[in-house]
Amino acid sequence: MPELREHSAAATAVPNSISALRARTSDGGISWTGPLVLIVGRSAFLVAAQAVVALLLLVRHAPTPWTSAGSWWTVYGNLADLGCLALLWRYTRAEGISLRSLFGRICLRGGRDLWLGLGLCLLIFPLMVVGGMFANWLVFGFFIASTAPAAGGSAAASVAQELPFWRTIYSLCVWWVVWTPTEQLTYQGFALPRLQALTGRTWVALVLVGFWWSLQHSFLPLVLDWHSVVVRFVMVVPGIAVTMLIYLRIRRLAPMIIAQWPMDILVALMTTTSVIHR
Repeated sequence: MPELREHSAAATAVPNSISALRARTSDGGISWTGPLVLIVGRSAFLVAAQAVVALLLLVRHAPTPWTSAGSWWTVYGNLADLGCLALLWRYTRAEGISLRSLFGRICLRGGRDLWLGLGLCLLIFPLMVVGGMFANWLVFGFFIASTAPAAGGSAAASVAQELPFWRTIYSLCVWWVVWTPTEQLTYQGFALPRLQALTGRTWVALVLVGFWWSLQHSFLPLVLDWHSVVVRFVMVVPGIAVTMLIYLRIRRLAPMIIAQWPMDILVALMTTTSVIHR
């Protein structure tokens, strides 16, 4: 009995631990709805946000509003973040925990999380590059490194010069600051451990979250061409798989966010630079 009480106390002290999640699952405090809505809803939010931008461009008589809207993905992507954060707040509140509890421990002493995050970046980034090369070989038949979402295709190039300078500043200074933590909270801090508790099988949780997390990149932006969809899906699978395995090992989001930040900054830089030089 004393051991059981100690175990229960530990689970309560770490509300996002697997033992605490299993306890809340058995009590009916966690259902399938939350994690499934989040992993599917994030992609839906991205498509909806692109549709809103496309509608605004249509009103302004843009010749290719949907394609042109894709050039704004580093701006409207944060609209999807706001939708996810609202859902995360709702579902964590329903569980009786805080949004902060999804992060796990944060280790600032000696820059522990910083150095761990940078080390993980050096591990994961090459997997993204190799994944991009394999994806291009699979779809197009030749190897070429690909680490950024398509910016909307050739039609977007014709309107690139019309994009205001503030969009570049926003992409480089704001987008990734919000995007990365929200993405990590959605897929890893919230959905992955809950699906692990609900299914009782880690591999099922990895497949479900990994599929939708990878597919999300095909909607960023959504280019109406199956080649683009497949390439951007396949290219991130290796990196995302390793990222999830690492998270399940350490159960802390701070190093994972720090690991992803340089990659997202690079993507934003590549995207905005390509727009500036068109």
